[in-house]
Formats: sequence, C-alpha cells, structure tokens
Amino acid sequence: MNKNRNYYIRKTHRYLGISIGIQFLMWTVGGLYFSWNNIDMVHGDHLRKPISFLKADLQVVSPSVALQALQKDRSVDSVHSIHLIRVLDKPIYQIQYFKGHTGAGIHQHVHFALADATTGVLHPPLTKDEAVTIAQEQIISGAKIKSVEYIEQVSKHSEYRERPLPAYAISFENPACTIYVAAETGTYQTIRHNQWRIFDFLYMLHTMDYEGRDNFGNLALRIFSVFGLITVCSGFLLFFVSSPTFDKKRKIQSTTSNSF
Repeated sequence: MNKNRNYYIRKTHRYLGISIGIQFLMWTVGGLYFSWNNIDMVHGDHLRKPISFLKADLQVVSPSVALQALQKDRSVDSVHSIHLIRVLDKPIYQIQYFKGHTGAGIHQHVHFALADATTGVLHPPLTKDEAVTIAQEQIISGAKIKSVEYIEQVSKHSEYRERPLPAYAISFENPACTIYVAAETGTYQTIRHNQWRIFDFLYMLHTMDYEGRDNFGNLALRIFSVFGLITVCSGFLLFFVSSPTFDKKRKIQSTTSNSF
C-alpha cells in the first residue's frame, strides 16, 4: 500500500516538474536579472542629459487664449488638461482634449494640441528636424544619429507600445539606443536600449503575458502558479513518505501497535 502511494506521489512530482520546469527556470533567470540590474540603468537614465526647465521670468498668455484658438480650429467636446511644457526652450501649452463621445458619454480617446504660450497661436505637430533636436537634447554628448523613423502605428509587442502616436524613433550609435519623441504631444517619451530589451523579454516570460507584459491575471500564469504549488507540495510530501527516518518511526509505531 505504502509502495503504491509513494509510487504515485513520485510520478506526480516527476511529471509536474518536467512540465513546468522550464517556466520555473525562466522565473529564476528573470528574477536574477531583475535583482542584479539597476532599474535606473534599465530605464536608460545613464544615457540622458540632465533635464532642462523653463526660466521663471517667462511671459505667457492665459491658457484660455490657446483654448479659444483650438476651438476655432477643430471640434472640442471637453478638455482633459492643459500643461505648460518646454519644447526646444520655448514655453508651449500642451492641451489634452476629447472630441466626440460614444454611448453614455464615454470618450473614445484623448487628443493633443500644442499652442505657443506667449501668443496662444496653435503650434503644428513636431517636424522631423524638431524631433531630432529634442532627442539630441536628451542623449549624452557624443552620440551620433543612425536613423530616424516616423511611426504611426505599432504592434502589441513593440518597445514603444501604449504610448502617443504618431512619433519619431531616433536611433543613435555610441551609445546604441533609440529615443522616441511624440509628434503631437511635443515631448520626449522614452529611451530604449539593449539592457531594457533584455529586461522586457524576461519580464514577458516572468508574467507569461506574451502581448502586453503587465497582465498578472492571465490564464497561463494562473495555471502554472497552481501547478507550481502542487509540485512544491508533492516534493515535501515525497520527502516525508520516503524518508528513512520517518519510515523507521512508522515501523516502530506499527510494531508497538501490533504488540498490543
């Protein structure tokens, strides 16, 4: 009876270990990479210059002037926010707004517009040259431009996923990296380099969300988590049922019990 029980526990543990062992290895490798790398370096902070800000003595018009210019130019249903930002050392109003809505007043997505904060006049989306200049303001000195790409759509697996489009992807060499600048927001968005790409790949394997990376409630992760718990528990159980020490105690208890 004990032999059959031990046999089935051992088989369960063995086959569960084989089926999820690769994923366990990926979790361990990912965990090691995450813990041994400085997250600021993964974000590319070491490749960027210090952030520049607008001077305090600037003269700007009221945001309402820019908003009125926007309403004359395009349909505006409601305003999400208005920010004063720096674009090429000039004060610019970045207006986030909605146009049109669906069903019960649910807006589809936010739109962006830029306006000169000193005059209120609308500013067009960034040109290629402006985006390149913004990228050069961000990257450390000595980096050379390798290529510039204008992107209007990306896949779920893109390193620029879930960020404003259209955008410019400005690739550099020495150091090898890509800076993304959103055309309509007028701002730097993010920097991507090989250390981040490795992190992102391992993070995908870690969360088992092979599309968006951040869904910790996906079915695959839930199933493997349950199987992992069963594997660990079966390992502990196998240790106790096959341990010579515990087996000797069971025999002593059995002999004592039979003597009575």
